[in-house]
Amino acid sequence: MAVTRLRLTDFRSYPLATIEAGAGLVVLTGENGAGKTNLLEAVSLLAPGRGLRQTTLSDMARAEGPGGFAVAASIALPAGAVEIGTGTLATAPERRQVRINGATAAANTLGDWLAILWLTPAMDRLFAEGASGRRRFLDRLVLALEPGHGIHAARYEAAMRARNKLLAEPDGADPAWLAALEAGMAEHGAAVAGARGRTVGALGARLAGQPAGPFARAGLALEGWQPTEGNAEAALAAALRAGRGRDAAAGRTLVGPHRSDLSVTHLDKGQPASRCSTGEQKALLLGIVLAHADLVAEASARRPLLLLDEVAAHLDPLRRAALFDRLHAAGGQVWMTGTEPALFAGIGGGDVTRLHVTAGSATPAA
Repeated sequence: MAVTRLRLTDFRSYPLATIEAGAGLVVLTGENGAGKTNLLEAVSLLAPGRGLRQTTLSDMARAEGPGGFAVAASIALPAGAVEIGTGTLATAPERRQVRINGATAAANTLGDWLAILWLTPAMDRLFAEGASGRRRFLDRLVLALEPGHGIHAARYEAAMRARNKLLAEPDGADPAWLAALEAGMAEHGAAVAGARGRTVGALGARLAGQPAGPFARAGLALEGWQPTEGNAEAALAAALRAGRGRDAAAGRTLVGPHRSDLSVTHLDKGQPASRCSTGEQKALLLGIVLAHADLVAEASARRPLLLLDEVAAHLDPLRRAALFDRLHAAGGQVWMTGTEPALFAGIGGGDVTRLHVTAGSATPAA
């Protein structure tokens, strides 16, 4: 899969822009603040969720524009070309609209067409900060393998919010309504936990079987709440029912997959990722994403589209060369950004699109 044409209207720093790209490596270079990451963010909106910056939709609209924005793309898929569009209207700046081949569609169905993964400088401290960021990272990995995961996660969160609100009622919660919400949480929570477990198991096995190389091998495990053997749905429903008093006192739900965490270790050092150097943590992340892309390609016959923001600047020359060689060998479309063209001088052969990004435009690099 590849984005062959990207069209932006009033998105971030782009009043109007059209970017043509090949199916291989897409290299975006330009000064800091030129808008390179904005282009990656636009591509990330072609998948479910709020994109790689995780900001509100209204923040994505150009400050000097009318208030809404549009991102449209031509996608090359094995079955043929697909047109995907998303954006907002000035009259509803936080309501996302999605169109597939001109027909209105739900945002959570985008995963049926594209699988997109990304690494950004903001993720460099993923292993040192809170569990919520690691859950979001894991869920993005799961979505690429099981597109229905996003629907289960959204419905679980919605039912949990409603349950928390009901438990806070001063006159006590309606038992029947509470039981219905907990049944929904159990159904979707068991599906979320199962999908995460399958992804972590498959990816962990793949990473463990790889030979030592320029990218650190990561060991993966899930911590926190996990379904027990047997009927996970029934077990979660029972745990929620038993924890009503405690959850009411705490003002939040204290059991369920929203409390789980992705544990990562440096296999060759036997050391938690949180204790590794910044460079090692970056290499662990990169190794996870590359191995996962291979896993998705094998499982679904489609390689996910990769967005690697400022990735070359954080790698020494040996690892940069190894990264470019691996990306070329694997195939698929990869968008990369950097301030200096020299960072990508080691890329040779293959399908490479090089673009120079300046304020509001991206043109073929000399």
